[in-house]
Amino acid sequence: MRTVLQTLAAAFALVSLSDTADAKVTDSSTNGFAIIHSAEVNAKPEAIWAQLTHPERWWSKDHSWSGNAANFSLRPVPGGCFCEKLPDAGFAEHARVIYAAPGKMLRLSGAFGPLQGEALVGTLTITIKPMASGDSLLTFNYVVGGYSRLSLTDIAPGVDGVLAEQHGRLMKLFLAR
Repeated sequence: MRTVLQTLAAAFALVSLSDTADAKVTDSSTNGFAIIHSAEVNAKPEAIWAQLTHPERWWSKDHSWSGNAANFSLRPVPGGCFCEKLPDAGFAEHARVIYAAPGKMLRLSGAFGPLQGEALVGTLTITIKPMASGDSLLTFNYVVGGYSRLSLTDIAPGVDGVLAEQHGRLMKLFLAR
């Protein structure tokens, strides 16, 4: 029988195979990796922030513990939680808010998915920069390091694929307007 860790690692590996051409892993070693995704969004920083702080609207249910995106929440306050409700009063803390500048930057500390069970530190910095065109530049920058029983160089492309998907899902909220 596969463990949850093995199943999640396999899921990350599958995502990496489908998104290899779009990989944005900027650095990778046995001790960690860095990922960046950046794109222009046809929205003002305040509108992006309003959606960003509601991951239940854009984070994929496929990358949740509960299988239901409605269970996500994020409190952009000191020590606030990017959390997920689980059955029987359970929960999963995906990350903790360590910096929030509304309309500009949100920084979360957390090791996502299968990284959560390892001795890793992950920092996701999400920046929103206004551009002269009236659009905004939305950037996800995720840096992970520490000790892991998983091969970080092997899993980095899968994590990249998952973050690329979430970045894209957040941007798509503004295409439908």
